[in-house]
Amino acid sequence: MDLLNTLVDKGLRRELPTREEALAVLATSDDDVLDVVAAAGKVRRQWFGRRVKLNYLVNLKSGLCPEDCSYCSQRLGSTTGILKYTWLKPDEASKAAAAGLAGGAKRVCLVASGRGPTDRDVDRVAGTIKAIKEQNEGVEVCACLGLLSDGQAERLREAGADAYNHNLNTSEGTYGDITTTHTYADRVDTVNKAHAAGLSACSGLIAGMGESDEDLVDVVFSLRELDPDSVPVNFLIPVEGTPLAKEWNLTPQRCLRILAMVRFVCPDVEVRIAGGREVHLRTMQPLALHLANSIFLGDYLTTEGQAGQADLEMIADAGFVVEGSDEVTLPQHRAEAQGGGCGSHAAEGPGCGSHAAEGAGCGSHAEAGCGSVCGSHETVTVPANEPRTDLVAVRRRGAGTDLAPNA
Repeated sequence: MDLLNTLVDKGLRRELPTREEALAVLATSDDDVLDVVAAAGKVRRQWFGRRVKLNYLVNLKSGLCPEDCSYCSQRLGSTTGILKYTWLKPDEASKAAAAGLAGGAKRVCLVASGRGPTDRDVDRVAGTIKAIKEQNEGVEVCACLGLLSDGQAERLREAGADAYNHNLNTSEGTYGDITTTHTYADRVDTVNKAHAAGLSACSGLIAGMGESDEDLVDVVFSLRELDPDSVPVNFLIPVEGTPLAKEWNLTPQRCLRILAMVRFVCPDVEVRIAGGREVHLRTMQPLALHLANSIFLGDYLTTEGQAGQADLEMIADAGFVVEGSDEVTLPQHRAEAQGGGCGSHAAEGPGCGSHAAEGAGCGSHAEAGCGSVCGSHETVTVPANEPRTDLVAVRRRGAGTDLAPNA
């Protein structure tokens, strides 16, 4: 297929596809999906080999959010019945993080619901970052606390944070249909604040909210312009009790095409399969590893994920390897551009993972609790493309509970 050959050539040269080419990837048929995966897989292997980076979420503060994001189980007015608790203490958060790190994660993502942190909240998170890093040498820490005010990104960087996540989620043109309590421009501003402070920027999207192909291409091209180091791709879980509970629009093949399009547009960026992979990709998850080089291990913010051991077995069975804490995540040209790069553990410089001596809130990873299946459900036979509500389970273990986490 001429389209795929062209996109592979562009990806190997780090050249941006045209919008028409990106749309054409999404428009390919299910019959062509293996060809699409094979083509995008060449680009993925060029820049990331067969390494898979593992990330682990710790929900520092669950629920109680004043924002009205339609996809989110923590939103104002949600009736989902999720865990609700205020800030975890540093030792509690560090204990939760340790479970993920023991399972092979090299990055811990500290997430808190809410519009954005107060200065006191930043102090709390700074204490948590310190506790985690004192007990786990070389760990990367990403904060996800919502919209940032002036100076807060710098304070997080000084506290030892390596990265900051704030997702764009959807296109600028449709953003107002999803959220009314803040704007798309607010999100862009926070990503720029993270960049300016020397934090590694992490920003992605949520697919499956009823958006068009054009909307998906718009948001991915916007992300390319913002130039984050990592792009999480969430697949919406239509959680009961949220406005998007009836939006079951994704098939495994559709998810693979979306991931391929993201890889072609962002060839040398850490593409992370975030919430929703278990529910929408299901048995096709191993194919997605040929497109993305990063996943979350274990549970998500408010819902259960695939068993951590199953994740590790899936990676090995598919012929991939877990990225070690001493390995650099980003290609050399990106790592050098940001002064170290994610996972570089350089002695100096502001890059993510540099660990220099001096230094979800709204927009969280999988904000709707996207992506859940505990692995203990009975076998259920469901016709193709039917809603898989049987794969959605509210998280009742790990952070905020007395039960052991899934990692």
